[in-house]
Amino acid sequence: MVGGMGVNISTAELALEASRLGGIGHISDAMNPFVSDKKFHTKFTKTKSAIHRSSRDSLDKTTVKFDPEELRKSQLRVVRSVMDQKTGDGAIFINVMEKLNMAAPGETLRARLAAALEGGIDGVTLSAGLHNSSLKLIEDQPRFRDVKIGIIVSSVRALKIFLRTAGRVRRLPDYVIVEGPLAGGHLGFGDDWREYDLRDIVIEVLDFLKKEELNIPVLPAGGIFTGTDAVEYLQLGAAAVQLATRFTVTEECGLPDKAKQSFYRSEEKDVFVSSLSPTGYPLRLLRSSPCIGSNIKPQCEPFGYILNRDGTCAYIDAYEATGVDAKGKKLPVKDKVCLCYHFSKYNAYTCGHYVYRLKDTSRKLPNGEYQLLTAEHVFKDYQFNTEHKIGLPAEPAGQPAKVG
Repeated sequence: MVGGMGVNISTAELALEASRLGGIGHISDAMNPFVSDKKFHTKFTKTKSAIHRSSRDSLDKTTVKFDPEELRKSQLRVVRSVMDQKTGDGAIFINVMEKLNMAAPGETLRARLAAALEGGIDGVTLSAGLHNSSLKLIEDQPRFRDVKIGIIVSSVRALKIFLRTAGRVRRLPDYVIVEGPLAGGHLGFGDDWREYDLRDIVIEVLDFLKKEELNIPVLPAGGIFTGTDAVEYLQLGAAAVQLATRFTVTEECGLPDKAKQSFYRSEEKDVFVSSLSPTGYPLRLLRSSPCIGSNIKPQCEPFGYILNRDGTCAYIDAYEATGVDAKGKKLPVKDKVCLCYHFSKYNAYTCGHYVYRLKDTSRKLPNGEYQLLTAEHVFKDYQFNTEHKIGLPAEPAGQPAKVG
């Protein structure tokens, strides 16, 4: 399973390749109105920005709201497009984050989930939150009991909470993704993330499910870098694994080439877990991320995906508390970043802990850059290489390459 990385990092093309090869590919529903505009030249973002133009010069964003019908249309456009192209024996899922409050948490989440089901998605992975009410929101949808629904957890405790809420609608999850502390992007841990180990959490979850006589497939995620790593989890009792970081430097991934080369060149010291995200979750990214130290004015009129129901966001608070220099120019905002804006510009180099090992999976070209891989190459490397070995891609035609 290839994880759902947003914003449009896990592209339709990447998900389609995973499905074609017999695996499961994810798209993300992070900022899909914006993604629809980029891919299909729709005007969802421009329209929303125009409607709320009166608040652009104010830090009071209480009137900035999403139109649920427009949100449904954008989600439907993105989902239907990828499902119409699907081939192979695999499946395509969508990653849906609870922490995208979008100024009306329940209403906007319902629109996103319902549109994904309406669009024919094979499965829905519930992420970034406990999702206490998510199943209830779509209980009346015709495909509610047919589509695959899974949950991402980082502890047995979180899984127990979700199972209680799932029991109320008599709809247990079809799979559980156990995400460890080495995963990319937002983490389901606190500042003590270093004290946890994916293997230990997976064993706890497997033991709990066995004790409760629940036959729910478990998929470890976060830090699974080789096919041998994957096999070791399968031997523990996992049904499959979820992978992401190694697919970020594939041709099908939505990251710009500049970001992909930054991933390749990174060293372990360049990777850190920060409190920069306004969501409240720890965020793993590269220190070279252009978003760090930015002072961009809050971009809630076109975006506003992180806004709470009362129109607040931790970045707005940090921006307001940041002073200006002698010329009246806003100083860098040190405590938080405007995720909406910077994710739209691919300025936040979110990554898994082992991003610095990516250089060992490719070839360095004469111009100093690293060769991009295909999703098929990475997929099959996980499938067939043993003893923690990693297969390098074929040398580019016409130019000899050096390794390392």
